[in-house]
Amino acid sequence: MSKTSLALLSLSAALLSVSPGAVMAQAPAVAAPAVACPAILKQTFTRLQDEVPQNLCQYAGKVVLVVNTASYCGFTSQYEGLEKMYAKYGKQGLVVLGFPSNDFGKQEPGNSKEIADFCYNTYGVKFPMFSKSSVTGAAANPLHASLIKQTGKEPKWNFTKYLIGRDGKVLEYFPSKVTPDDKQMVTKIEQALAGQS
Repeated sequence: MSKTSLALLSLSAALLSVSPGAVMAQAPAVAAPAVACPAILKQTFTRLQDEVPQNLCQYAGKVVLVVNTASYCGFTSQYEGLEKMYAKYGKQGLVVLGFPSNDFGKQEPGNSKEIADFCYNTYGVKFPMFSKSSVTGAAANPLHASLIKQTGKEPKWNFTKYLIGRDGKVLEYFPSKVTPDDKQMVTKIEQALAGQS
């Protein structure tokens, strides 16, 4: 008998000795269906640290807090609260997206590296940040243009926040003065994470 025949007989014997239940247990689990990307997230922006293009569809199914930021603003210390919020609720599905902008008071004059270094070194920012862009008027980046259209509210200053639900619907607009630990904001985020609007 050839070596090939012996190998086939051994394999057949091994398969026959395994119970059907064991074979079923070894079958790979069916992957969960991918979450459809809502229209508002069907956009690509370059990442602040390395200018690598990032498709926002990677955040589909998450609760998204969009914030226009600046390094030299009276509200800049909100970076700390935003990072704490991201750390606290990230595992439950919250993502904070930062969009540096020089639109208000020229308070974000730096280049991408300078902004990234400032955010990380000063406030330990780890939530996703994107390259500097405009967030208001005709030059607004596509995400902010959509947010403005859906809410009828344009950013009036740095650290304006928009809350987007898991389904891609814009749930809330928060002006700059509403801090990340504000009870109203925390309640809205917790409701969105729980699937309530």
